[in-house]
Amino acid sequence: MFTPAELLEINTLLIPENKIVILTHYNPDGDAIGSSLGLKHYLKAKGIHAEVVVPNDFPKFLKWMPESKKAIIGEYKRKIAFDLINEADVIFCLDFNSPSRIGLLGDWLTKAAAKKILIDHHQQPEQFDFVYSDTVIPATCQMIYHFIEAMGDQDLVNKDIAECLYTGIMTDTGGFRFRSTSATTHRIIANLIEKGADPAMITSNTWDTNTVSRLHLLALILGRIEVVKDGTVAVLYLTREELKEYGFQKGDTEGFVNYGLSILGVKMSAFFMEDLYEDFIKISFRSKDDMDVNQFSRKYFNGGGHINAAGGKSNDSLLNTLEIFKEKIEGENL
Repeated sequence: MFTPAELLEINTLLIPENKIVILTHYNPDGDAIGSSLGLKHYLKAKGIHAEVVVPNDFPKFLKWMPESKKAIIGEYKRKIAFDLINEADVIFCLDFNSPSRIGLLGDWLTKAAAKKILIDHHQQPEQFDFVYSDTVIPATCQMIYHFIEAMGDQDLVNKDIAECLYTGIMTDTGGFRFRSTSATTHRIIANLIEKGADPAMITSNTWDTNTVSRLHLLALILGRIEVVKDGTVAVLYLTREELKEYGFQKGDTEGFVNYGLSILGVKMSAFFMEDLYEDFIKISFRSKDDMDVNQFSRKYFNGGGHINAAGGKSNDSLLNTLEIFKEKIEGENL
């Protein structure tokens, strides 16, 4: 958490007269959008206006959250996004640890004169004016709740804040399944429910949103899932042609990588997907126990993240990337 002195200084910055912007990472997920909107509603409850700016669009299954459709999408509204960042007095940086993680907004953030406040749970954060970094906490949304507590504003948590923070914690913990989910996490979830978060409604709006095309894609990858390294590593993939054939939409492959971990004996799952428009392979890694996919991704695939959840990228072909992965994973002592 921020030091008491930092909290006092931050409090002096959170005034109605200041222009405040909230940024999150490229390809925003539930934790990114939930933490951004949760913070926005908290500031609103304090009588402070803030704008949420995201680098690119996010999945439809996250657009039910209150005021989600008011977020400024940088790839669609570049001038508005640039002006907001350039003219901001305070910029909150949520769920990312480096300007490089926010796409086209990164250079604007670096050059902005605003005070920059980082709240994030990824490893190896870069320098910001104020840094609240904790890699043990499972979701940035939980960190936003701790921040509200540290500011002495628990009583300001309302239904809108509760719904947004609950969503981010739920999605980033895989429905409270991941090892990082703690007793503290569950206590916060209980508090959010008491403040108006409806678990059934949130789960339905976020996860019960399958389209026929998404289920076809899921059936395709499950039908050819491969297990390597003596049955401990699952490999899944999708080609660009397959994405086009089944009418892929942003968010359709969310959570696909987790299916590999459901196989008995599997400790690591890797999902490879050709980008729909550019020539690179997006990679998602998930693992159990002490298997560190963060270090593996950093070492071989220009990525990183958490011990049990990380991402990577390959500029090689899909076929070559799969072969490289299998070669490297066989040589690792996991």
